[in-house]
Amino acid sequence: MERILVVGATGAGKSTLARSVGERLKVPYHEMDALYFTGPGWAVNEHLTDDVLRLTAEPRWIIDSIGSPEVRDLLWESADTVLWLDYGRGVIMPRVLRRSLRRTVTRERVFGGNRETWAGWLSREHPAWWAWSQHAGRRSEIARRTNDPRFAPLSALRFAHPRETAAWFASLG
Repeated sequence: MERILVVGATGAGKSTLARSVGERLKVPYHEMDALYFTGPGWAVNEHLTDDVLRLTAEPRWIIDSIGSPEVRDLLWESADTVLWLDYGRGVIMPRVLRRSLRRTVTRERVFGGNRETWAGWLSREHPAWWAWSQHAGRRSEIARRTNDPRFAPLSALRFAHPRETAAWFASLG
């Protein structure tokens, strides 16, 4: 495991796992949302593809995302391992709701200096709405990719419950 993608639905715990695995294996961790959102008003990185090309050219990395459409294939073709947090809505929704509530109440700065707001909860782009509406599609996309012959060299580990993930992580050197 040298070039690792941690994938799953919004709220599954991708960033937390990627950060922990990166620390344990001494692999540089890169947060996709921080690469994607680069400024106020949720400005999108105009140089995302170049930035991801530069990162994936490195011998070792871990990224917490399936990848936005413009870099998805690049990430999957460059990775050697996929860690799939394939958790149901019953796991992810309480997580994403707690995280968004905390960020909203504390006015925590996130990617590009942005903040989640009370008004943002009404938007279809809000993480809670996004997690709910994209769950099935994201699961299908990841399943398709893990079975796609183009990505056959990948080692794909699928975890259906946080207990499975925790047991696997505990077994890492």
